[in-house]
Amino acid sequence: MKSLKAIFLLWVMTMAVSVEAVMASNPPEKKPRIIITADPELDDNNSLIRFLLYSTDFRVEGLIYASSQFHWKGDGKGTTWYVPNREYGRVGMTQPMTSWRYVPEERFIHENVETYAKVYKNLKVHHPDYPTPEYLLSKIREGNVAFDGDFSKDTPGSELIKQCILDEDDSPLYIQAWGGASTIARALKSIEEIYSGQPNWPALKKRISKKVVLCLSMDQDDTYARYIHPFWPEITELNPNGMQVDLTFFAPLRAKEENKVFYSPEWTQEYIRSKGLFGERYRVWGDGKQMVKDDIFDFFGVSELGKDKLKEKGYILWMPTLLPKGTFISEGDTFCYLNLIDNGLRGDEDPTFCGWTGAKMAIPAEVKSADIPAYLRQRIGLPDFTPAVQYGFAARMAWSVTDDYKKANHEPSISGANEMEVKAGVRVSLKCKVSDPDGNKVKLQWYQFKVGSYTKDVAIDGATTDTATITIPTDTKAGDTLHFVLEATDQGNPPLTRYHRVVLRVK
Repeated sequence: MKSLKAIFLLWVMTMAVSVEAVMASNPPEKKPRIIITADPELDDNNSLIRFLLYSTDFRVEGLIYASSQFHWKGDGKGTTWYVPNREYGRVGMTQPMTSWRYVPEERFIHENVETYAKVYKNLKVHHPDYPTPEYLLSKIREGNVAFDGDFSKDTPGSELIKQCILDEDDSPLYIQAWGGASTIARALKSIEEIYSGQPNWPALKKRISKKVVLCLSMDQDDTYARYIHPFWPEITELNPNGMQVDLTFFAPLRAKEENKVFYSPEWTQEYIRSKGLFGERYRVWGDGKQMVKDDIFDFFGVSELGKDKLKEKGYILWMPTLLPKGTFISEGDTFCYLNLIDNGLRGDEDPTFCGWTGAKMAIPAEVKSADIPAYLRQRIGLPDFTPAVQYGFAARMAWSVTDDYKKANHEPSISGANEMEVKAGVRVSLKCKVSDPDGNKVKLQWYQFKVGSYTKDVAIDGATTDTATITIPTDTKAGDTLHFVLEATDQGNPPLTRYHRVVLRVK
């Protein structure tokens, strides 16, 4: 009788061609290099779960514990710390403290990677590019967690970031601050202290500034404003304008009517919470959990107590309402990497392209911040990405509990030209080959993304077929670019979407 290992290897060999063809992604050296720094907030926990399930699409260089004005650990020596106008000050705490909302033995990153290790066999069945658990565990470090905004000392986390910044790989290094940026600031400060007096410093600083791309979930400890931006002004800060998919704490309250389902207790239970070990770790309203026991700001897990009882116990109810048990809470940091996912939108190539997060572009002063997402959808001509983002996550949660490729759904595959040179006035065919690994029917829709230099409307003939036809407007000029995107959504459960972008360059 063959061993289970031998049977598994034989199965993998027989499936390899179809799986790799369908789930074809960027070559390893082309995948975005990403370092995550995260503080122990429940939305960081949820964002990390999604990130690990999409780790097929990244070169994960670091998973680092961080602090912020909302969470800091202390040094374990009784040293006190106080920064004016912080969260604790706003609730009447005026004396220096030894820590704030951070348990001494915090392990949420380790626990999520350990959970990943338990479901890794299943995940690998569905996509060949999942990194090994051992590799991910080797990338975990503790950063500058002691005090809010303190980057006076090197830490294992800052040293890892420094090594990546200084290595010979000059492809973009996306360093994400889901909490405060103090660990990132320390890495840059350490480099400055070591090299700023050397003759090659100007060239090195220029190289680093070109290589590092910061993705900040706000400046949660002021280290970006106090140090990084003033001393490293050429470093790119990536965040696009106006999140196109709302995964914040307020998402269930302000979602469009047709998108409310994706935050509902029923949808979240069916597609996320019921899916094994990761489902158990995913935080929702009324789940009975807290990141730190009796944390007065973390009332979500114990929301069933009701407003009066929560206030009686001293909780700070900073949300305008309590939501039903099982409702989506937040993945407030997921927007930092959504544009880097290999979904065919190529958002990692250029921040102006527009991916699942949005696009980096100028916004008229009269547009209010709350109206920016809607403005961009209208201005660019975007589809609603929310269903694709949420169903994509749902599929990967399903992969984690499914050991048979045939019993889960997988994205359609699209191939075709990425770029074409065209002439004004010429009729052009945009032809793609679309297939589905599971044999599902696929619905097609072409869009004009008005993110190129030519932003007038262009008619698309055959917009629901694999071969669209357009006429290049006669008023285009040499050097103009026009973007067209094919959206392919299968009819599996859950329905999955992939895209293909064609950039036309007028010659």
